[in-house]
Amino acid sequence: MPGVKLSVNVNKYALLRNSRGANAPDLLAAIDVVLAAGAHGITIHPRRDQRHVRYDDIRAVADHLAARHPGVELNVECENHPEVLAHVLDVRPAQCTLVPVRPGEVTSDHGYRFPEDAGALVPTIDRLHAAGVRTSIFMECTPEPMAAAAATGTDRVELYTGPYAWAWGRDTQAAARADAFAAAAAAVAAGLEVNAGHDLDRHNLIGLRGLPGLLEVSIGHAQICRALEVGTTRSVQELLAALGPAA
Repeated sequence: MPGVKLSVNVNKYALLRNSRGANAPDLLAAIDVVLAAGAHGITIHPRRDQRHVRYDDIRAVADHLAARHPGVELNVECENHPEVLAHVLDVRPAQCTLVPVRPGEVTSDHGYRFPEDAGALVPTIDRLHAAGVRTSIFMECTPEPMAAAAATGTDRVELYTGPYAWAWGRDTQAAARADAFAAAAAAVAAGLEVNAGHDLDRHNLIGLRGLPGLLEVSIGHAQICRALEVGTTRSVQELLAALGPAA
């Protein structure tokens, strides 16, 4: 996938740190290792319960990237809520990925719905654009809503690849891959750029080579799980290899 960027989600490093109440592992040091291994960007996903990346981490990560890694993009994933968005607008990351949240969810598990979500998304996207922030919204791998997604003014969609990843290696793999490709093609036809993320790993990432319009993948859980086996550096390099030789 020539030109596709890998943004590593470092939430789980923060989750492990929080479990002991100190600063081990050091989130900023983990970011240094991830970037030294070749990752192109960093993703964080603050939640209101602050169970992994905390609000104070947002500024710390943004300042660290600006000082130590100029040019590296920060992608902040978050729900469309004023409490979280205030922190996003304070640091003005390169990209904000808006993700719908269901109370009590363990992880993001669905995309935005249209037309019901449009009214809340449009003013937020306008505010982010006014602050110079590129926007992406989380969408399931179905082509039909992509025109409505584009009508919000968002720059990109991030395809929710959970169902695709779970189908990998099963008899539903080809159908799930076809769904992802159809959704991406519809997004491009609607004038949108495409990101992808959720449960992607060094195996199933290969199946997204050639996905229409794909510019960036965001990977966190699989990266740190693999890092427990082979270390952070190798885990990142394996993802880059799965993206392709030009990644």
